[in-house]
Amino acid sequence: MRFTLLVTSLLLAATAQASPGHSGDDMDKFLADKGLLNRIDQVRQSVGHRASELVINAMGFLGVPYRRGGNSAESGVDCSGFVKAIYEQTVGLILPRRAEQQAAATQNIDRTELQPGDLVFFNTMKRAFSHVGIYVGDGKFIHAPKPGAEVRVESMGVAYWARRFDGARRVHGGLPTNTSGE
Repeated sequence: MRFTLLVTSLLLAATAQASPGHSGDDMDKFLADKGLLNRIDQVRQSVGHRASELVINAMGFLGVPYRRGGNSAESGVDCSGFVKAIYEQTVGLILPRRAEQQAAATQNIDRTELQPGDLVFFNTMKRAFSHVGIYVGDGKFIHAPKPGAEVRVESMGVAYWARRFDGARRVHGGLPTNTSGE
């Protein structure tokens, strides 16, 4: 987080110092001279890697039975316990336990902005944010659906889910690479 703020500050400062006649090439040269282009690319790759790792870890739960209040592959999971376990195991981030609390603790995004690792919420119990899953890409999400079922991947385009879609959320503006608060 601190690095991202530093890069943003440097970019703003460099832009403010550049005269209107300078081209984008001058900015690229400045960033390259300072070694920032490589660091920006590394941060982008790290975030992409975290999203991939999160989705891969979530796929490892396929077939785990639904269990109300469950939060581990060994004992079974419910929807929010599944999301909580995946985020904690993959990125070391502890999310709240309940789906509506997870919605409140994350950043609202437009459905068109969904990226793998984002959270998708549904109204399945006649109340907002009563069900949560993890977006895996291509209009699909992974979740622990209901008692008697197992963790599975489903299409958000299926009529049942499309009618109940409640919104998309991103954890802290993206997948964190540093969860120490810095």
